[in-house]
Amino acid sequence: MADLFLWDHPVSPFAQKVRIALREKNVPFTFETPRGGGSGNLALLDPDFVKDNHRLEIPTLVDGDVKVFDSTIILEYLEDNYPDVPLRAADAVGRARARMIEDVCDSQYEAVNWGMGEIETFQRVQGELADAMRATAKLQAKKIQAWLMEQLGTAWFSGDVFGYADVCVWPFVNRSFSYGLEPEPGTTLRDWYERAKRRPSVASVFEEFSRGVGGVAAARGALEKGLLKREYRDHRLEWMIKSGGIDVVKEGLDKDNIRFQWPS
Repeated sequence: MADLFLWDHPVSPFAQKVRIALREKNVPFTFETPRGGGSGNLALLDPDFVKDNHRLEIPTLVDGDVKVFDSTIILEYLEDNYPDVPLRAADAVGRARARMIEDVCDSQYEAVNWGMGEIETFQRVQGELADAMRATAKLQAKKIQAWLMEQLGTAWFSGDVFGYADVCVWPFVNRSFSYGLEPEPGTTLRDWYERAKRRPSVASVFEEFSRGVGGVAAARGALEKGLLKREYRDHRLEWMIKSGGIDVVKEGLDKDNIRFQWPS
């Protein structure tokens, strides 16, 4: 059987989830960042990535003739196809808890981190508004992290063993460090984060992230040249509006440097 192939980006928390899961399951795979990935520009994108990938989103898993998009669906596919090292809980309650935790991280938490990227990396907001939105993001992150600490068990989100929920939370907590939104030292969430980072699967993802994050700043130049359109998924758009950035959305539409999910 051929190894799985993953269209990936080292900084994407959604792709990081998949790489952690694959390594925890000891499933052989190769991965690559597509040319033009994240740009939304068909003229720049790798045609092999675009083929059968109408959303133009990372991650996408290729298993022979099967192509699977969306990190949640990919994780479920891996659980079904590679059950020897299960990450999901055996009981319905445990699985439901993990899915709820994943959903909060994929939507509300990701939006806060992503919004800070619009402010700090892409500098769409300046001055007093930027300061106000940073303060809002910090408050939101603290609320989400407090909720996560309520879900955290004695060692792991999944109970006594590292599992599905832990895979889904770590990349988002990790990204918060880039923007000064990380959990406070001495808190159970910060201790959990450091403990998870010592696992080989997570340590390798952290190394890949650390190498990749340096290249993100260059994306601002691509945005200014019209080569990149940032994707305002529904939860990101909601964050920007509720956090005071509705004019950012209007300006992005005027400059044609934001995009929305398929079909657009």
